Amino acid sequence: MVSLTALWLPIVLSAVFVFIASSIIHMLLTYHRSNYKQMPNEDGLLAAMRDAKVPPGNYGFPWCASPKEMGSPEMTEKYKQGPVGLITVMPSVPPAMGKYLAMWFVFCLVIGVFAAYLAGRTLGPGTDYLTVFRVTGTAAFLGYGVGQATNSIWIGVAWSTSLKHMFDGLVYALLTAGVFGWLWPS
Repeated sequence: MVSLTALWLPIVLSAVFVFIASSIIHMLLTYHRSNYKQMPNEDGLLAAMRDAKVPPGNYGFPWCASPKEMGSPEMTEKYKQGPVGLITVMPSVPPAMGKYLAMWFVFCLVIGVFAAYLAGRTLGPGTDYLTVFRVTGTAAFLGYGVGQATNSIWIGVAWSTSLKHMFDGLVYALLTAGVFGWLWPS
């Protein structure tokens, strides 16, 4: 067994490597640019939402308050007429990239802590590189990648978008695994 405190360096360094890789993926590579599309008549839609004073939050439309109501003839007709969707309305301020990047880095640290915890409880000092790589990489992929599928299952995100995020998660998991394998205590 290896304590979490003995794994502080791979936790922090893996978070740094993932942070750098994600910056490269999102700033230099172009495959995420197709994840979102512009709404038709965006100006009109935004004006209507401003007029309605829509506060920040998550919204589903058409809205129904209960599963019973969802099966009613009125709701069925609303669904048939469309559109049907989910929308997240954020506060009306410019994006706070510094805040988002800080939260992302903390998230990377959290994934590293859980990968370290699992590996530290199941592997001893001196475990070979490949074994450490497999355990920490699997844990990191569960944290970074697998959960992306729920966005396609439950909220209608295109599978192509979720698969791109899962691919990113695989890259991040491989980096995490490599760092832990490299810096595993002997």
